Amino acid sequence: MPTDRKLGPVEVWAFDEHRVGLKPITRRQWAPKGQRPTALGQHRFEWLYVYGFVHPSTGEVVWFLCNGVSTLLLGAVLAAFAAAVGAGREKLVVLVLDNAGWHSSDKLVAPEGLMLAFLPPYSPELQSAERLWEL
Repeated sequence: MPTDRKLGPVEVWAFDEHRVGLKPITRRQWAPKGQRPTALGQHRFEWLYVYGFVHPSTGEVVWFLCNGVSTLLLGAVLAAFAAAVGAGREKLVVLVLDNAGWHSSDKLVAPEGLMLAFLPPYSPELQSAERLWEL
């Protein structure tokens, strides 16, 4: 972290993503007794990913909808989040997140004013953002 940073407020936020999707619907179909009906269906899935940032002490939430997960996409979302909460030279945001491969990649670029703090492996009970996904 640069030493020329002015001392200012520090906030702790938590981050997690959740996949939501649309699966094909199974339907019943009439057929003569003893014959198996032919039912046409689409075996495709449509997924969206909800990226959620939560401020545990206030309950404030910032959401982003994305069409996938990747290191490049996460970098763009982190930049948008930092701009939304005012992270930068005047304000430091410590972001708590898990160790998913695209979170801990060496290629991930965190914007100025955003410090990433990783949780220990296999510890979802420590992640405040996990409580966002009660579906």
